[in-house]
Amino acid sequence: MDVLKISQEKATEEAAEALIKLCPFGAIACKDGKLEISAACRMCRMCVRKGPAGVITLESVEDSRPKVNKEEWEGIAVFVEHRDGEIHNVTKELLGKARELTKVTGQPVYALMIGSGIKESAESLLKYGADKVFTYDYPELKDCLMEPYANAFEDFIWREKPSAILVGATNIGRSLAPRVAARMRTGLTADCTKLLMKENTDLVQIRPAFGGNIMAQIITTNNRPQFCTVRYKIFEQAKPVEHPSGEIVPMELPEEKRRSSVKLLKIEEKPKEMDISEAGVIVAVGRGLKSPADIELAKKLADALGAQLACTRPMVEKGWFDPKKQIGLSGRTVNAKLIVTLGVSGSVQFAAGMRNSECIVSVNSDPEAPIFNIAHYCLCGDLYEIVPKLIEKIREGAENAV
Repeated sequence: MDVLKISQEKATEEAAEALIKLCPFGAIACKDGKLEISAACRMCRMCVRKGPAGVITLESVEDSRPKVNKEEWEGIAVFVEHRDGEIHNVTKELLGKARELTKVTGQPVYALMIGSGIKESAESLLKYGADKVFTYDYPELKDCLMEPYANAFEDFIWREKPSAILVGATNIGRSLAPRVAARMRTGLTADCTKLLMKENTDLVQIRPAFGGNIMAQIITTNNRPQFCTVRYKIFEQAKPVEHPSGEIVPMELPEEKRRSSVKLLKIEEKPKEMDISEAGVIVAVGRGLKSPADIELAKKLADALGAQLACTRPMVEKGWFDPKKQIGLSGRTVNAKLIVTLGVSGSVQFAAGMRNSECIVSVNSDPEAPIFNIAHYCLCGDLYEIVPKLIEKIREGAENAV
């Protein structure tokens, strides 16, 4: 374990002033004539690399915590999200990724399914790469109440001891995963965009950090299981196989563990809306639009393409769009066949939410815009001149096709 050490002898007034100004997190201060590092420190090590030589150094200290026996924990488990037995596609994506990761270690892939009357749905998971599907099938578990679901989840972990657990970053996953991770006294990395596996079964969990300025690689080296949530549409779905070889393993849960202190009174169905995560064609707008009235221009392009209209975070903050239309790490992740961006600079947060799209066409007046680094077709110029011409060409093509 690495720690920062301060040499008070070398911490002159000039050195202290320089270090205080240098720290991007305001974690260095001078109190009672002594230099201190507070809990705000994020171990960026800027003070070591660029600060006055020898004042703050990085030293390795032996971790006194008991070491986990990694050999006792085996396999990657995927939490199966479903509604009345209909499996969410994020589960299929995670099964595909789990199968890819286990190629490094040769360990099995598990699926954990909790609910009522789920036998048929559980069997369908075998064709997506699960070696074993563990089911907690009870009438009391029909509705996804956090307390009994967390009880079943915890019971599964203690019995089977999976090394890593993948959960979809959905409303249910984001509620359930932290509860279970806290019970297991282990870490949880949220909204991962990439996963890698080491031969020693350490899962490298990669996600944007510090406002998207860096891609953090997070490893839970001395705790098991390793928990992470993954956004929908980040990975490709597992390809179904014709002759699956896995097995269904029914699990038992004591009656008291199936009870909930929360009573579900009724369920009200919300009107179904088109989710941009499911859209095949998208027109996304950014700060390049000058006023709310200009959204109509983007809408005309979307109508010509048969596309859904979406936006970046600043457009939601201005109140021009509903948050459900936002693409990015704090919005929705999309994997469209075609996405056209208008006046979008292409921040790390936005790019992480759409970079897996098959074809990206970007319109921006700035030739250095980051969006051009990931776009397949780059149109550099004024969108107010380019978009009308695009609409005209699309309409001409449609008329000629008829």
